[in-house]
Amino acid sequence: MSDTTTSTSRPKLLLPALLTLVGVGVLCLLGSWQLQRMSEKHAFIERLRAQAEGPASAMPASAEWHSLDPAGLDLQRVAVKGTYLDNGIAGVRTTIASGPPGSRQLSGFGRWVFQGFRLEDGATILVNRGFVPEARYASIAPASGAATVAGFLRAPEARNSFTPADLPGQREFYTRDPAAIAASLGLPPAPFYLEAERQGDGMTAPAGVDVKELIGRIPDNHLQYALTWFGLALTLIGVFGAFAWQARRPPSRAG
Repeated sequence: MSDTTTSTSRPKLLLPALLTLVGVGVLCLLGSWQLQRMSEKHAFIERLRAQAEGPASAMPASAEWHSLDPAGLDLQRVAVKGTYLDNGIAGVRTTIASGPPGSRQLSGFGRWVFQGFRLEDGATILVNRGFVPEARYASIAPASGAATVAGFLRAPEARNSFTPADLPGQREFYTRDPAAIAASLGLPPAPFYLEAERQGDGMTAPAGVDVKELIGRIPDNHLQYALTWFGLALTLIGVFGAFAWQARRPPSRAG
């Protein structure tokens, strides 16, 4: 009777065992990938911190812009000299969360203020001058004259299915898309824009980006994701173990 039970239970465990093995392998692979992404993200954040503490690099020459990868330049710190253009400003709607206790920064519902900036070599780039609460946006005037702007190059912001449609006629946008914003201002497009660093106390609008705030906005949930995948792998092993133990138990005898 025991031999019959064993011979009939083993084939029943073969397919679940193979599926469990594949599932555990995939889950462990996903967990390992998240750990790799965490290491890359931490190296990226450390690069940002090091850039913030050192001198800004020069803007890539405009003649090379067409061959550059905006994603590869994203968050590279640069300093540029040039002149603000008098084509007006455009706003990108956003919401800034309140900072930690003791921090001083503008927050709430408002807009990023974009304005054209002509570089010394004649090329034009958009500068995100900073955040303005919605109630104060109407009072913001375009910047004018020559200036030196330090900040971070940023790649275009992607849209998703929930992003509202832009209103270029009103110079009102919902993503930081330099091509679309430049078109609304009557300017030639550039493959990226410059996000200006914060100057002053952070309470004067428009308030540029503080590097600590910028780093704080970078999502870093890879360890949590990795633990989730590894936890699911252990759960799957436990489920198979319980199933196998139950399947190999001898049948109870009535009476």
